[in-house]
Amino acid sequence: MTTPPSTTKRVDTLTRSERKDLTRASLLQAALDLIGEGRSFTSLGIREIAREAGMVPNAFYRHFRNTDELGLALVEEMGITLRRLLREARQTSVAANSMVRRSVQVYYEYVKQNRLQFLFISSERSGGSRILRLAIRNDVTHFTNEMAQDFRRLGVYPDMPTSSLQMVCGLIVTTMLAAAPEILDLPPDQPLLEAEMTENFVQQLQVVLLGAACWKEKAARKISSQIGL
Repeated sequence: MTTPPSTTKRVDTLTRSERKDLTRASLLQAALDLIGEGRSFTSLGIREIAREAGMVPNAFYRHFRNTDELGLALVEEMGITLRRLLREARQTSVAANSMVRRSVQVYYEYVKQNRLQFLFISSERSGGSRILRLAIRNDVTHFTNEMAQDFRRLGVYPDMPTSSLQMVCGLIVTTMLAAAPEILDLPPDQPLLEAEMTENFVQQLQVVLLGAACWKEKAARKISSQIGL
């Protein structure tokens, strides 16, 4: 999420733009705090979000028209940050194996450090508001396309058609999203369990990559026709 203006500055010395950013960030955090208490996002009302943020309801409408618009802001901010981090992780190493492990480490730490955001995403990805489901799906497409572009740049599967490469990257992104609830449910201060989960996560992605390396579209079509798919 966007870091609010430094809290060390007195509120009355902030510029109008800084005060606006601070209020917006407070509303976003208030919604996440309520989700952290076990609430679903779709059950949240404007009044209680404003109350949690220590504001009057009118302050909410200066930033968002409704709760869906606030939810869209949460999806967008988390997606931008995570895409940047994973893109940087892919660029630090050309070796496919170390690139996978580095990406898993970055993702794992990001999920742990942004627990409330991922509770929100995990919940809204499969239920709740249709607007938010579509926004998350659109973000997944952005992840997939950026990863496919990086694979092309790094020379990963150079002869693979673009549609197949995007399919492979889509499987990777889906695997990553599916791992988030498991990461969130992991008990704290369990380094052995954490190492085991991380290694399992790495191996899942390696299976996808290995399968992609062996993928031949003509052979796949032939097998599919033989088994009636």
